[in-house]
Amino acid sequence: MPKTIFRKAVSGVLFSSMLLLFQTAAESFEVYVSSEKDNTIEVIDGETFKVIDKIAVGERPRGLTLSQDKTKLYIAAGEDDIIQVLDLKTRKLVGTLPSGPDPELMALSPDGQRLYIANEDDNMVTVVNVQSAQKIKEIPVGIEPEGVGISPDGKWLVSTSETTNMAHFIDLETLAIVSNVLVDSRPRVAQFTPDGMQVWVSSEIGGTVSVIDSALRKIIHVIHFEIPGIDKSAIQPVGIAINRAGDKAFVALGPAARIAVVDALTFKVEKYLLVGQRVWNLDFSPDERLLFTTNGVSSDVSVVDVDKLKVIKTIKVGRAPWAVVTNARSYH
Repeated sequence: MPKTIFRKAVSGVLFSSMLLLFQTAAESFEVYVSSEKDNTIEVIDGETFKVIDKIAVGERPRGLTLSQDKTKLYIAAGEDDIIQVLDLKTRKLVGTLPSGPDPELMALSPDGQRLYIANEDDNMVTVVNVQSAQKIKEIPVGIEPEGVGISPDGKWLVSTSETTNMAHFIDLETLAIVSNVLVDSRPRVAQFTPDGMQVWVSSEIGGTVSVIDSALRKIIHVIHFEIPGIDKSAIQPVGIAINRAGDKAFVALGPAARIAVVDALTFKVEKYLLVGQRVWNLDFSPDERLLFTTNGVSSDVSVVDVDKLKVIKTIKVGRAPWAVVTNARSYH
């Protein structure tokens, strides 16, 4: 082979290898799972699906939220009544943020400055300045708040109250409730659509998801679930994940051990996927090709191929996995 052709061939191979390495590095990610009974955060490698670290944190960790720059993880330590801050590069706890009693779910403002925390035991949403680690305000809401969903423009927060059966719309400029929407029994998660036009609220005991018009603050559709051979009382919607395109949603159905695949434009349930026992929350991989679910009773995580709508892996984790968050390894 002539030297020039050989060099071109070698260069081509090197370029292809470098491109492959770059693509692999760009797509690599980690999955963080809070284990409520083990008081740990499990770290899962997004490519191998192996647990690569187990980090001891506070008592009864539940809600998880990434910082705006994706370098830190905020952890709601329910029994310690604090939010812990985990550095994702060192995997060390580096600080705490104040919280009211029994924090569950939380939402970060789009600018990364404020954290809104549902405090179940005192019927408040606590507003915290992340930089100063100071409370700004406690907003009274209904009984047993859990879900907190923030609109994409950062102007509105929806808090769900499990016992009051309401979704409270909070103006984030005035930090006051302006509307209350009655939903089905025991609402859990509130999730805005990517365009901010709707907020989806799951009702665990009611067995439904209410789709609320964000501007009108009225329910425009109620999604019902029916699974052959499964008693309706076991179908308990909790976690909701809506893709960035806004056309597909996945709903965790608790003791039914299923997630529902929903056409987010027509609200039609397209399919049910069998996952682990007591599926609680879920999150997409950064590229949305995979979906990870926490299964509280079977103490594992199910991995769903989003294109094929097929469960491809089960990963054993700590006891009672609760929340799950994925993150690209851009901080390395």
